[in-house]
Amino acid sequence: MTTETLVRRTPAHSATRPKKQAVGLGARMRRNWQLYAMLALPLLWLAIFAYWPMYGAIIAFKDYNVVDGILGSRWVGFKHFERFVESYQFWRLLKNTLILHVYELLATFWLPILLALGLNMARRRWYRRSVQLITYAPHFISTVVVVGLIVVIVDPNSGVLNQFLGLLGIGPIDLLSNPDYFRHLYVWSGAWQTMGFSAIIYLAALTSVAPELHEAAIVDGASRLRRLWHIDLPAIRPVAVILLILNIGSIMSVGFEKVLLLQNTLNLQTSEVLDTYVYKLGFASQVPQFSYAAAIGLFRSVVGLALLVLANAFARRFARSSLW
Repeated sequence: MTTETLVRRTPAHSATRPKKQAVGLGARMRRNWQLYAMLALPLLWLAIFAYWPMYGAIIAFKDYNVVDGILGSRWVGFKHFERFVESYQFWRLLKNTLILHVYELLATFWLPILLALGLNMARRRWYRRSVQLITYAPHFISTVVVVGLIVVIVDPNSGVLNQFLGLLGIGPIDLLSNPDYFRHLYVWSGAWQTMGFSAIIYLAALTSVAPELHEAAIVDGASRLRRLWHIDLPAIRPVAVILLILNIGSIMSVGFEKVLLLQNTLNLQTSEVLDTYVYKLGFASQVPQFSYAAAIGLFRSVVGLALLVLANAFARRFARSSLW
């Protein structure tokens, strides 16, 4: 084949096709300035309230006092970290935190998935909306009110639970004062409060499932359980894996509000966790130990970050889905 033939067979417009020029960041920002303007406020909030406070983490390596300030306080290195690891509180706090969060993760992670799958399979619209309203409502109740309801319900003298147990011939049980019941009260009250709202993200993922898949499965004779197992569950698996990774990353951070409100001197054996201990050291003690509390909080954050990276690596290898 000659050169003339090649030139003749080549489309005329291919020779004059303009090359795409790389668009710089400045040009993209000028072109889409409205989107960047909307993004500016969240980024500003993130910088002020999330990243700038990290500057104060250096007090974990100092003997901080208010008079000298953060930069003027004496540098002591890992003194406070060593003090915490060698203290008699270390293993008890670590065990209580891990047990409480792992128990909560195992008991409540699958409940929103089941609720979302059930609502997605429900045929009657009024029934689905009624269940959604009933299960979503507890999410908007404040933690203080939830703890107040728990105290009223399990009160050993006038609580509804103990009155019911009295009808069965079972004596009153002081659940709040017994350390064996603290974790159950915390976890299952949290499941009741958050299950409905947590199911929203799974319902959103299920809306991406094409109806043709279910129609084809029905034609092939697949039962409802089979369709749920082979169509719906694979659709929400990436979302479930990402949420599981995030939950594992926060395994060292239980949150002190609800734990502190349910806590008393009789159940401290199981209710004292890292968050409440840090809060008491930094704010509730007569002589605040800011550096010691910051060291414990930083230790917790570093361990949580390590768990997050490991969970992401395992998910990327075995579940083919990850955060990054």
